[in-house]
Amino acid sequence: MSNFTEVARIEELKNGTMKKVMAEGHEILLAKVEDKYYAVENRCPHMKGDLSRGKLEGTVVTCPLHGSRFDITNGRVVRWLKGGLMAKVGSALKPSKDLRVYNVKVEDGGVLVEV
Repeated sequence: MSNFTEVARIEELKNGTMKKVMAEGHEILLAKVEDKYYAVENRCPHMKGDLSRGKLEGTVVTCPLHGSRFDITNGRVVRWLKGGLMAKVGSALKPSKDLRVYNVKVEDGGVLVEV
């Protein structure tokens, strides 16, 4: 059974920023874009890169390891690995996979994620 867990306070994130949070053993990337909060799994499905150390552009986060890009609004892959021969080999060995998305709500100044 799932429930909502507070992972941050609203004042902790400014628009266009993100951070790694924990909720019931789940490592989650929490981001705020245009006054809306998003939560997805924090580890890239390719080689478990820490997405919170990546770059956030709008609602797209880029993995710092191999450049995979994901839309945090729905978890979908925007680009699987950065180009080149290694990307072709990597894609053949490990096909693209979307990120898990978590429901988010704001209540009494807290940001809650459903896990």
